[in-house]
Amino acid sequence: MSDEINQVNENEEVNIGDVFRVRREKLAALCAAGNNPFEKVRYDFDTYTTEILNDFEHFEEKEVRIAGRMMSRRDMGKANFIDVMDGKGKIQCYVRVNDVGEETFEQFKKWDIGDIIGLSGKVFRTRRGEISIHAYGIELLAKSLLPLPEKFHGLKDTDMRYRQRYVDLIVNPEVKETFVKRSRILTEIRRYLDEKGFLEVDTPILTPIAIGASARPFVTHHNALDMDMYLRIETELYLKRLIVGGMDRVYEVGRIFRNEGMDTKHNPEFTSIELYQAYTDFHGMMDLVEDLNRHLAETICGSTVITYQGKEIDMGHWERLTMIEAVKKYSGVDYHDWKSDEDARAAAAQHHVEVPADATKGTVLAEFFDAFVEENLIQPTFIYDYPVENSPLAKRKPGDPMFTERFEYFINATEFGNAFSELNDPIDQKARFERQVAEKLAAEPDSKAQVDEDYVTALEYGLPPTGGLGFGVDRLVMLLTDSASIRDVLLFPTMKPIES
Repeated sequence: MSDEINQVNENEEVNIGDVFRVRREKLAALCAAGNNPFEKVRYDFDTYTTEILNDFEHFEEKEVRIAGRMMSRRDMGKANFIDVMDGKGKIQCYVRVNDVGEETFEQFKKWDIGDIIGLSGKVFRTRRGEISIHAYGIELLAKSLLPLPEKFHGLKDTDMRYRQRYVDLIVNPEVKETFVKRSRILTEIRRYLDEKGFLEVDTPILTPIAIGASARPFVTHHNALDMDMYLRIETELYLKRLIVGGMDRVYEVGRIFRNEGMDTKHNPEFTSIELYQAYTDFHGMMDLVEDLNRHLAETICGSTVITYQGKEIDMGHWERLTMIEAVKKYSGVDYHDWKSDEDARAAAAQHHVEVPADATKGTVLAEFFDAFVEENLIQPTFIYDYPVENSPLAKRKPGDPMFTERFEYFINATEFGNAFSELNDPIDQKARFERQVAEKLAAEPDSKAQVDEDYVTALEYGLPPTGGLGFGVDRLVMLLTDSASIRDVLLFPTMKPIES
């Protein structure tokens, strides 16, 4: 077998076990010669590749030290050109026997693509105009025992990209850029909220009760307390306790867990941001959402007009519709024509919208929205004034108690966030919790859903008028990086184990 097997082409049949054996033999030879690369503990580099590439005039003829992974080799006998990739980018390096010495050069010729190296040398430009480093010193810092794939593509390889993200990041630079942007997005959100006077806080991930929401929780067991606990499905109730306690503006960037289905928009664990502001309402939250998203588009993408999966999205223009207005606009059905729940159910039957046998007008309205409206909301749109039936934590609308001061916002036919004028009446809140739990138990008799009595107690001490907002970070990152799947913006998405 060849002494050097460097890259795996997706069209080639390569026995990975043989490659691993060859590289292990090379490692054994290094160790026998007293050159075990895994004993190296430090390499002091002073320059990133992108600094050189972006400011050649400053670095020309200067000596630099870089460290990174050898990604390619062009062998010309007594001289080699290699590409070295570090944490920022990739640069060409020229390695010649006369400069590094015969012994070092002979060892270097046995190194493999994927090995981690340190290199010192002088910056220059080749006759072909490529910015490069002329090496005068080079050393092996860590051995790669498996070959890098040439590239990943197609369904099978996409699955492997998610499972072995560390390889994906090495061979697909654009993937790394997505996660750099994700970090920038989170930084910008934090900066924006901090400048607005919000305080970032942390609340429990393990909770003692399963609240009565529709989401299904993950269950674990606390051995010392001998009790089941639940991974949180939201951060809302703890954050609003802090508003009660006098912390007027709070937010949390929180990992959320929901034991439910998986698709291109859903992962069992995901990141959300929830924020609460005392003495404002859902209109204040609407203004914040619009301003924040406009700021993010301009900062991350350079313009309020972005492209997502071939569609042009204007993040600088937002439409605002009540749910009643939206349903009428896209289905032609007017909620105000329904004089009773029976009228609403009859309209649903006429338009082939499935609803429960005991559905109320509010329930039917929400089903009409799902059936006719959401798919049309491509440009940024606020839908507000939701029926009380599906808004257990939102304040009732003054003058119309069948509706609540709640909105959701949609982009590209996808819900991105949810906001309320928060319900602060403890009596109303407890009644809604009890109804929600009863409905949950009726649908799932084995459910452990409970009323959060402590939260009700907190409300009894007094929650000021408060606006609250929650939105998914992952979907926002998908939008701003033009990523088709949530798995493309999660470094380590949940995956079913490969059968052994």
